[in-house]
Amino acid sequence: MKQSIVKIENLSHRYSRDWAIRDINFEIDKVGILGLLGSNGAGKSTTMNILCGVLNQTEGNVYIDGIDIRQQPEEAKKLLGFLPQNAPLHLDLTVEEYLVYCAGIRNIAQDQIKQAVADVMDKCGVTHFAKRLLRNLSGGYRQRVGIAQAIIHKPKLVVLDEPTNGLDPNQILEVRKLIREIGEERAVIFSTHILSEVQAICKDIKMIESGRMVFSDTMDAFNNYIMPDTMLVFMDNPPPADELGAIPGITGVELLNDRSIRLRFRASTDISKQIITMSVQRGWELKEIMLEKSSLDEVFSQLSNKTSR
Repeated sequence: MKQSIVKIENLSHRYSRDWAIRDINFEIDKVGILGLLGSNGAGKSTTMNILCGVLNQTEGNVYIDGIDIRQQPEEAKKLLGFLPQNAPLHLDLTVEEYLVYCAGIRNIAQDQIKQAVADVMDKCGVTHFAKRLLRNLSGGYRQRVGIAQAIIHKPKLVVLDEPTNGLDPNQILEVRKLIREIGEERAVIFSTHILSEVQAICKDIKMIESGRMVFSDTMDAFNNYIMPDTMLVFMDNPPPADELGAIPGITGVELLNDRSIRLRFRASTDISKQIITMSVQRGWELKEIMLEKSSLDEVFSQLSNKTSR
């Protein structure tokens, strides 16, 4: 039987009297990128700090490649790399000096450190800054070095906590590309509260809200969680808005220009068929009708509300 890379069972943690997370369960058994989504304060960082051995859980178990991280922390930590929200950089070191230091604390053999550092600098695109002080790097390149220290020992699992936070749009694209490349070789947990980040690079998603797992499925399933309730209609001879608004099931009409209209409707209504039939009968000259997918923000909002009821 194939061993899971990560297995989390009934994970719970309490700070003082309040539970930060409660009964978190999930498993990763293949390489690729798993998105861990949740609003700020939802419990993501607590989950990852426990997963990476930074924090001891109140209840539950965490296994890395079958190793209980609480019982055998050193053995389990050899198999994972971690980039916390604030990258643990020593700003007075050069990129090369810092990565040599990281290789040493990761117990890479002395005669292999030089090659390991060269490989990871090349992988993360920072070779040309090898002799530059970390304090003189841009935010995007500091994140690249932070990712480099997390993968220098070629771990089975890489955990990235808000890795694109605070970067400009170009830096975000570059870091996304790097994370995708890492996800081709090893399991990655990518944590963020930014919906577009998960959408851009993840195929599978777990969502934590108010300390509990509220969603666990593919990105497509998450994106389609709320049924479409708006459509775009394009007509050469559209009727007045009040005529469209009178159609049973239509709850709102928005005129976008003289030939395009957004219609809001009750999700249980087969409004497309009605529009097509009435267009033929009344000469509206319908050219196209298109359902609009719910935005990720709407999905996120609905799932968040689910836990507060």
